[in-house]
Amino acid sequence: MDPHLLRTFVAVADCRSFSAAARRLGYTQSAVSQQVAALESDLGSTLLHRRPVAPTEAGKRLLEHAGPILLRLDLARDDVRRAALDPAAPLRLGMTSLAATVRVADALAVVRRARPGLDVTVRVADRDSVVAGFATGEYSAVLVDGVVAPSDPLRLLESGALGYGPEVLGGVGITEQPLVVLLPDGHPLTRRTGLPLDDLLDARWIDASGVAAPLPDLRAAARSDAPRPSFRYEGTDVAALVALVAAGHGLAVLPRSAVPDRAGVAPVPLTAPRLVHRTELLRPRDGGSGAVAAFTAAVTAETGQSSHQSTGP
Repeated sequence: MDPHLLRTFVAVADCRSFSAAARRLGYTQSAVSQQVAALESDLGSTLLHRRPVAPTEAGKRLLEHAGPILLRLDLARDDVRRAALDPAAPLRLGMTSLAATVRVADALAVVRRARPGLDVTVRVADRDSVVAGFATGEYSAVLVDGVVAPSDPLRLLESGALGYGPEVLGGVGITEQPLVVLLPDGHPLTRRTGLPLDDLLDARWIDASGVAAPLPDLRAAARSDAPRPSFRYEGTDVAALVALVAAGHGLAVLPRSAVPDRAGVAPVPLTAPRLVHRTELLRPRDGGSGAVAAFTAAVTAETGQSSHQSTGP
């Protein structure tokens, strides 16, 4: 299977349009049609319905494989590129909103004191974008957060648009923190000293996967089809999410350290299921060199955490 044809097929399936995929890829529409036809000929199966554009059953099966295949190719390409990097190469860090902590800022200060003039860029984005950016070489290293059972590594690639398996990437644990349910002031449950998720399944929830605990993760942990969202927030600003909770639009689960005092909300500890907020660092499989290695050493200096790095391509 030609990976160029596979990428084109994925783009058309994602856009549900040959012309939109052509614009995304910088090809002509006829070239996109020819590439999809060539892939279908190679596999001996129709992959896309044309009107309307949608994957066939065979196309759906191929899409399940396409993500991991293309990601592994990106990882392999970038692994080779990283091996030839100059130790003085710029440090490009990607991180999720809740991973951008004082600890990270202090670690960067340590690195910059030791390397005056180092070119550093920090970009905050959603989890899927950060992980994909690391895989494609956009970032030297990334910090990501998520919700897991205590001491478990993050399942970084199982959810969202990526949909890749956990065997592709792993990370070094940085912190684990307790979780709280964020309630608006005056809510009847603010008097409780702790809340099991089962007591909140019928509550209104804000779907804010770019900041708060993703609701699919909570559903999986609770082994239930609830909680379900009644409001969606598509952003990475914690203060904005807190304001939405304070205004009564729904509940959210966050690490306690992310909740400001006197913000019109009441954080109540989540007591069951047993979950923590975990932050991990992803860096090159060999640990990196130069500024990446220095940053890794600085940000993990007090953690004592072990690596959950998994095998790659």
